[in-house]
Amino acid sequence: IIAYIFLKPSRKLSEKEIKNAVRWFYYSQIRNRYTSQLPQKLDKDLGVIAKSEHPFQDLLNVIEEERPLEIKTSEFVGRDVRHPLFSLMRWYFKSKGAVCLGTGIQLRKNMGTKYELEKDHIFAYSVLRDSEYFDMSNRLHYALAQEITNRAILTSTENRSKSAKNADIYLSGVRKLFPDSLKLQCIPEDENLWKVENYREFLIARRNLLTENLNDFLNNISVKEENIITEIDLEEIIQSGEHSHLEFKSTLRWNLDKLTDDKKMEEVILKSISAFSNGDGGKLLIGVADDGEILGLEDDYNSLKEANKDYFEIHLRNLINKNFGKDFAVTGIHFKFPLIDEIELCEIDIQAGSKPIFLEITDKNGMKQKKFYVRSGNTSQELAIDEVASYVKNRFEN
Repeated sequence: IIAYIFLKPSRKLSEKEIKNAVRWFYYSQIRNRYTSQLPQKLDKDLGVIAKSEHPFQDLLNVIEEERPLEIKTSEFVGRDVRHPLFSLMRWYFKSKGAVCLGTGIQLRKNMGTKYELEKDHIFAYSVLRDSEYFDMSNRLHYALAQEITNRAILTSTENRSKSAKNADIYLSGVRKLFPDSLKLQCIPEDENLWKVENYREFLIARRNLLTENLNDFLNNISVKEENIITEIDLEEIIQSGEHSHLEFKSTLRWNLDKLTDDKKMEEVILKSISAFSNGDGGKLLIGVADDGEILGLEDDYNSLKEANKDYFEIHLRNLINKNFGKDFAVTGIHFKFPLIDEIELCEIDIQAGSKPIFLEITDKNGMKQKKFYVRSGNTSQELAIDEVASYVKNRFEN
């Protein structure tokens, strides 16, 4: 933003330019634009600022190529206050004139140390911990208790006086004192959802409210340039490195150590696809090493009946059909075969699934077992069997 202002002859921005810049800033935060490969990304983005007629729209297009801009309800599941969505919640609440639930003081006002803003649980952690419905030694139960959808923004004075009241008692009192305060912080107003036994339903309802309101907030910050089409640099995406929504695989089926085709390599690809689908979606690039080196698909091509892209795609689609069903292969996944320096890659975009998918794995003894995979950082990990039901309930049943 500073570079853009510096390059403008007048050093002044129009209202439209300010709104476009603010909208880009919010998305750059919640989509973790600069959490990895910072020098390369800064160089790239500064080049866009210097050369583009519509720089902030072009920068948004770069972000959108890595991950959809639209916020999904599943993104809130198990996220704590360190996640950038919580910062967006604070910005949004302030923009709507939200107030502290206990004092009625507007969150955007600077009222000194006594009224500094703090984040507190709506359902007190101790109440959830001591209830019969949650076991805090269970990792997923603990994550749900700490989820950002169980947080309200309060002044420090109110946070001290709130203590560990039951949510139904506390929220009933808030609504009597400040009738609009719950709505302004996107807190469900159905009293049945304030009971500890309905905590999961409360989270689902608040995720839906936050998703709807935050998307509307971001979409209406500026007028989008609908007719602008930007060529996204795949090399720049690769240089950004692997992350929770981007993974590299050297090959589909060729074992580079054993120099032979290997079904276990195919299993690894299917694990990644299922993990992306069970999460928020993502992009899988085949023909790229973990360090970003461009390898291409030649080894995979040569392992097939005919060494070309068509047979490669047919083989991969058959694997997906067999393991996840034809419906998923048609609607849940999209293929492209881009070229980088005349080297062909396979680019797979996996949508966030509407239902869980399991992968049948064969162990070294020939025994088959269905397993459930999720994304953890820049890797795909199996979820422990005792955690699957809770994850599926919170990710899909809302």
